Amino acid sequence: RCAGWKIIKRFVADKFYLAMAAAMVKWLLVSALGFIHPFYVSVTEINYNAKEKTLEISCKLFLDDTEKTIRNQSAAAVELSNPKDQKKATQQISAYVARHLLITIDGKPVTLECIGYEVEGASVWSYYQVKNIASVHKIEVNNNLLYEMYTDQISIVHAQVGNNKKSARVTNPETQMVFEF
Repeated sequence: RCAGWKIIKRFVADKFYLAMAAAMVKWLLVSALGFIHPFYVSVTEINYNAKEKTLEISCKLFLDDTEKTIRNQSAAAVELSNPKDQKKATQQISAYVARHLLITIDGKPVTLECIGYEVEGASVWSYYQVKNIASVHKIEVNNNLLYEMYTDQISIVHAQVGNNKKSARVTNPETQMVFEF
């Protein structure tokens, strides 16, 4: 679905691996028993590719939460895991993320270009890029993905410019994160 474009996982901060693994085990145990997962989290990864002068962005959301949220906002059918219309499904998730993930580079807002998405288990990864970024010194993120559905939604953002990696976490209603490089 993503034309071979895979998530760049190498820049995910190590300190989040253990917390995310523990949370995922808890979620899997609860899901296996037939209950709704007990926490709500999104993970956004931002990587500046200096060679190609491109910002590469990926967002990981729970599949069921994403479909429910898009359905509630648009009153349209949405099926991301096995869509009848792949182009429509890509447009639905892209439009949702574009409204709820706003990124500014060095004081200038950027527009995310959707590359595609893929379903991975109970999650959906969506991929974006921003071309023609000469350099990055400051990344400002306004992230309220799924906030309209869950008052305890958590947003984690990892950002990397060169070998400099930074991470931040906010919980609904907080939305603002700033990374300086």
